[in-house]
Amino acid sequence: MRHPLSRAADPDAGWLSAVMRLVFVLLLGTSLTRYLTHHLASPLTPWVIALSVALAAGHLSGLSERRPAWLVAVLGSWAVLVLMAPSFAWCAVPLVYTVLRAFPPRAAIPLVTVLTALVMVAQARLPGADPTLVLLPPAVAALATAVFLYMQRQGARQRKLIVDLIRARRELAAVERRQGALSERERLSVEIHDTLAQGLSSQQMLLQAADLAWEQDAAAARGHVRTAAAITARNLAEARRFVHDLAPADLAEQGTLEAALAALAEREAAESGLPVRFQLDGSPAPMPAAAQSALLRIAQGALANVREHARAHRASITLSYLGDQAVLDVADDGRGFAPSPGGPGGPAGRDPAAPGGGRGHGLPAMRARLRQLGGTLVVESAPGEGTVVSAAVPLGSPPEVR
Repeated sequence: MRHPLSRAADPDAGWLSAVMRLVFVLLLGTSLTRYLTHHLASPLTPWVIALSVALAAGHLSGLSERRPAWLVAVLGSWAVLVLMAPSFAWCAVPLVYTVLRAFPPRAAIPLVTVLTALVMVAQARLPGADPTLVLLPPAVAALATAVFLYMQRQGARQRKLIVDLIRARRELAAVERRQGALSERERLSVEIHDTLAQGLSSQQMLLQAADLAWEQDAAAARGHVRTAAAITARNLAEARRFVHDLAPADLAEQGTLEAALAALAEREAAESGLPVRFQLDGSPAPMPAAAQSALLRIAQGALANVREHARAHRASITLSYLGDQAVLDVADDGRGFAPSPGGPGGPAGRDPAAPGGGRGHGLPAMRARLRQLGGTLVVESAPGEGTVVSAAVPLGSPPEVR
């Protein structure tokens, strides 16, 4: 526990203590001068001078502010001096301050009461003293004590508040770090799902098809292997761009979102044999790079779901510019599924009975991408009626994510 008068606890205590010591010495010198003026021939004069010098030296040393026992000795010397020469009673003012700072209230208040009583006695002993002035010392002492204790408690509350604020700031920084780590983990999971996982799934399907066709149709098997190799090369490029947090390879190569979606449709048709048509509605408008990347990734993920689960005969990609927003629709004529009731604006995931539907990461990943951009995702489907995945993003700057 820190000493109440520690400068580390109160950086302003040093200069205030110095002022109080100076005031005490000035009052002591003034009282001694007054005593010598009126009582120079008194036999007590040598004792008064000796006690005054000892008090001045003891109080100026600062030991009375650091050692309670030393302060008690100073108070005792002052009490003897007051009993010998009442004019020294005014030195009580800085002593009261020192007592209040050196001791806790339960010990300081009785000491202040004793000091005040000595001052009252000294006032009454002065020749020609006004009896009404006897009430002045307790009033001054009570006011000084009340103000000091109030300021001390206010200071303690402020220090506690500062400590709480510092602790809250550290906790907030820790929460922000954890939130940043979770956001980065979510981003990594989405990117891995939309690039590496989908590519590996396509490669697995192609290699399985090549294995089945190797004996009966070697040319078709080699075609599947070549396609799997092309997907591997493309996934490797995507992985490198993903590590460096760059735009998707298709978007970087084609230059525009429309060209990248058209290339995606053409490549999907060539690799999977599923006819995929791309259509552009409206005049292209400027779109943030993050929104272009998100829509392209959503198109890739939706087509991967069609290829793996829908058993569709054809699919389409439509990009529409509608005033202040762009809408991407990926539709298929596959078997569809029953939307889960919990997802706003569409299902939370695919039918668990569908192949691969239990993984349920594709649509949540799409929603996470759009949520960061202030966009929305709607999925419309019914058993036997196909599926439409519709993603809308604003064409302005993405909102700040808090």
